[in-house]
Amino acid sequence: MAENRKIEKIDMRLFISVNLNDEMKDALIDIQDTMRTYGIRGKDTVPENMHLTLAFIGEYDDPDRVKEIVESIEIRPFVLSLKGVGAFRDLWWAGIENSAPLQSISRRLRRALAEADVPFDRKKFSPHITIIRRAHGRLEDVPAEELEPYFGTSMTVDHISLMRSDRGKNGMIYTEL
Repeated sequence: MAENRKIEKIDMRLFISVNLNDEMKDALIDIQDTMRTYGIRGKDTVPENMHLTLAFIGEYDDPDRVKEIVESIEIRPFVLSLKGVGAFRDLWWAGIENSAPLQSISRRLRRALAEADVPFDRKKFSPHITIIRRAHGRLEDVPAEELEPYFGTSMTVDHISLMRSDRGKNGMIYTEL
C-alpha cells in the first residue's frame, strides 16, 4: 500500500527577470572589458547571470504560485536598450532606456504579486543590469566615449521569466523555472 506523504515545501530564493540575448550580453562584456582597461576591478557578472530584475522575491516556498502570476502577465513585444552606466555604492550597473512598456510590465507584475500576497522587494523599480560587484575604481576614470558605442544595443522582449538563485561554489547559479 502506498504511503501518503505530505510534500514538504522548501524555500527557494526567487526573482522575476528579463533574460538577455547574446548580443546584449556581448555588449555588457565589452563594457566590463573597457572598464578593466581603465583600472576598474571587482567581481564581474558572468554572462549566464546577466539579466534585468523586474521583481526580487527572495526566500519563498511556492514557486508554482509565482509562476502562475508570471504567466498571467501579458507581454506585448517591446525593445529594451542599453543606456549609460552607474553605481549603487560598489555595485556597478548598465542602465536601461526607460520605456512605457517596461514600466507597465513592472507595475502589472508588482500589483499581481501584491494581490496574491507574495512578498517582494518593494523598492522603486530602477531598470539596470548589474555588471560588477564589489567594484574598485572611479567611474569618472572611464571616458564616456569609450562606452558610448555599446549604448543603444537592444533586444526584443517577448516574455519574462521566474528564476531561482542558488549559491554554487564559484558564485550564484540562476536557473529558469
